[in-house]
Amino acid sequence: MEKERIGTRLRRSRGICGCSSPRCSYHTPRSIFLWYEEDLWTYIARFLDGKSLVMLGTTNKWFNSIIMHESVWKFACLRDLQVPSPPHVSHSWIKLYASAFDGSHSYLFRQQEKHIDWIRIGAFSFDSPFALLTERLSTPVRIPREGNLDNMLESCGSCVLKNIKSGIWIADLQLVRCPVCDLNTCDGTMQTLDARHIELFLCDGFRNGSWQYELIGSHKIQNNVKGACGAIFDLQHISEYSTAGIFNLKSWTGKTSDCQPKAVIALHAVAVNTNLQKNEGILVKYHAMRAGNEGKIVSIRISQQLL
Repeated sequence: MEKERIGTRLRRSRGICGCSSPRCSYHTPRSIFLWYEEDLWTYIARFLDGKSLVMLGTTNKWFNSIIMHESVWKFACLRDLQVPSPPHVSHSWIKLYASAFDGSHSYLFRQQEKHIDWIRIGAFSFDSPFALLTERLSTPVRIPREGNLDNMLESCGSCVLKNIKSGIWIADLQLVRCPVCDLNTCDGTMQTLDARHIELFLCDGFRNGSWQYELIGSHKIQNNVKGACGAIFDLQHISEYSTAGIFNLKSWTGKTSDCQPKAVIALHAVAVNTNLQKNEGILVKYHAMRAGNEGKIVSIRISQQLL
C-alpha cells in the first residue's frame, strides 16, 4: 500500500498517465514474462528516469515487483542527484527519490506567502559534522576561529557550524519577499540559499512544525557591494580540488552587467551569487534548523537583502 501511494505521488507530480490493460488468461503453465531474468530488467531499469520507472511498474504486477526493488531506486536517486552513496539512510530510497524530485521545497511547506520563485541547484554531501558558512568567496579562505558567532561574522563574514547531519544535502536558490520592503532602497525581494538534508521532508518533526528555523547570526555590509554571495562548505573538504572551482568566480558568476542569479554545486559545497548594481550595502542572515532542541542541524539558510 505504501509503495502504491509513492507511485501515485510520482505520477501526479510528473504528469504520468497510466492505462488499465485487459485481464489476460494464460493457457501455458509459464507466463511469458518469466522468460525474462530479473537481473536483466533490474539492469535495464538503471537507464530509466523516475517517470519511466513508474510507468514500467504500472504495466503489470511482475514489473511492479521488479521496479520496486530498493536497489533500483537507490541507483536512480544517486545517479540523478550525482552524489556518492551515504553510509546510512533512515527511509526507503523510493521515498527519498519522491521527496527530492516531486517539486517540493521548504517554502512550499511553510511561509508560502513569502515565496516568489525558486530553482533547484543540485545536491552535495556532508561527510564531516562541520560546515563553513560565508558571504565571501575570495581566496585564501579565512576560517574563523572558534568563538562568538557574531564576532566571526563581523571579522571575516563567515562562521562555522557544528553538529551537521552527514549525508546527502539538496540545495535550492529561493527568491522571497523582503521583510522590510517598505524601505525606499529595497527592491522588495531577497535571495536565499536554502540547503536541507535529503530526509528532512520525511521527518515528523519537520512535518508537524516542531522543528523551526533559528537565526544564528547576521552580518551587515554598509557600502557598495558588487555581488550578493552565499556559500556552504563541508569544512573537511574545503581545500580539495573538487571545491576549488567555486572560488573561480569568473567561471560561473557571469559578466558584471548580468544580474541574473547564478549558482554552482560541487561534491562537498554549494554557492550562489547575484551581481548587483549601485547599492548601499546588504544584510546577510544565517538560519539553521535542528532536529529537536539538541539534535543535529538538518537545514541551513543564507539570505541577502539590500539595505
